Amino acid sequence: MTPSIPDFAPLRTERLVLRPLRTADAPALHRLVNDWEVAKTLARVPFPYPRDLADTWIASTWAQIAAREAWHLAIVGEENGAEVLVGCVALTRSRDGKAAELGYWVGRRFWGHGVAPEAAARLCRWALAQLDIATIRASALKDNPRSQAVLRRIGLRPAGEGVQTFLSRGGPMPVLLFEGGREEITGDAAPPSPPAGAATPPGKPVLLVAAVALVDPDNRVLLARRPEGKPLAGLWEFPGGKVQPGETPEAALIRELKEELDIDVSAACLGPFTFASHGYEKFHLLMPLYLCRRWNGTVRPVEGQALAWVRPQQLGAYAMPPADKPLVAMLRDFL
Repeated sequence: MTPSIPDFAPLRTERLVLRPLRTADAPALHRLVNDWEVAKTLARVPFPYPRDLADTWIASTWAQIAAREAWHLAIVGEENGAEVLVGCVALTRSRDGKAAELGYWVGRRFWGHGVAPEAAARLCRWALAQLDIATIRASALKDNPRSQAVLRRIGLRPAGEGVQTFLSRGGPMPVLLFEGGREEITGDAAPPSPPAGAATPPGKPVLLVAAVALVDPDNRVLLARRPEGKPLAGLWEFPGGKVQPGETPEAALIRELKEELDIDVSAACLGPFTFASHGYEKFHLLMPLYLCRRWNGTVRPVEGQALAWVRPQQLGAYAMPPADKPLVAMLRDFL
């Protein structure tokens, strides 16, 4: 059965679009990658690059996206009002699904314009927000300082040396290894700090956030994944949010649950359960956790966030912010 082009929403940057490759991209792809200066830096690309291999490879990328094994995307720009293929960027999941390998190439005539870091950083941010991965890995030839600079620029840090077989060079070559996680790539070490301007005593300001464990009739707990564009994107958390000045934690939860999940909850249905107290670099987070088994309406992701109803014994399998993690064991034991 011939694979079809996958349903994947294009990723956009200020100048570029990252989208699945199309059959019509094959001639341009072949022209760009069948260049020794490009091919010699790529481990899995032969040289010369046969024209028919472009068609075969494009079809294989569709199957990998559909299987959620790898995402090979076209880097597309615009010239004189028309779309133009610039290169490709990819992430391939590790066997355990917890990491992904980054790869990319850019046609020689587009070098020197910042295309590679712009495209690679965009795909990494998407992956950390949408996939259950914690680490991005990459490698660069020892004699390829440009690629090494790209990896450092997007936040990956050196992780040793290795040897990798390069088809274009006909054998093993020494490479430098790089890796990074959410903090290095997105800069998210913590939720946003409290608003500036209010007088605070010496030391860290305290940020009050209310959270709730919604429990359904099957005794499953609702987790929400922070969407791309928010701090700590990709991590799972208990629904809730900041307590605004003059609000009680219960009032904040009633407001947040309506805004985020389109459900109505009364204060009488919010039972105080426990709290988290966690020190971040610039502030201290205090987060009371409530239990709720009754609400009106159907839970839906108003902000486009992913939702998961999780058995208590499975909560520990979900990557969560540091402040949420201590709550899991207590909640699991109680339920």
